[in-house]
Amino acid sequence: VAIAAAGGIEVLVPMARDGNERQKERAAGALRNLSVNDDNKVAIAAAGGIEVLVSLARDGNEGQKEFAAGALCNLSANEENRVAIAAAGGIEVLVSLARDGNGAQKEFAAGALVNLSMNDDNKAAI
Repeated sequence: VAIAAAGGIEVLVPMARDGNERQKERAAGALRNLSVNDDNKVAIAAAGGIEVLVSLARDGNEGQKEFAAGALCNLSANEENRVAIAAAGGIEVLVSLARDGNGAQKEFAAGALVNLSMNDDNKAAI
């Protein structure tokens, strides 16, 4: 909560998008950890984090994909985020990771898909 209150989410989302490879990975890891908190789930989405995390889950290195999938898993526990993740192309990315990713990527992607499937439109898309 202190990190979010200090403006950390607004710093981490652009870093996950525009940083160097290590910065992207670290920022995605921090967003994964922060996304456990319900208020942070909303703040990360509001800061544009869903699109950034979907992009990292699709195009990032192994660590970036793992942390991004973990963050998307946490974020997908929020009903509004389920719609936003689908709108950002997250379903296809998460299905791909669930099929072809490493062990942790598969676990996080499958968890996100479980949450996303609680939305009827997403259920049909999955």
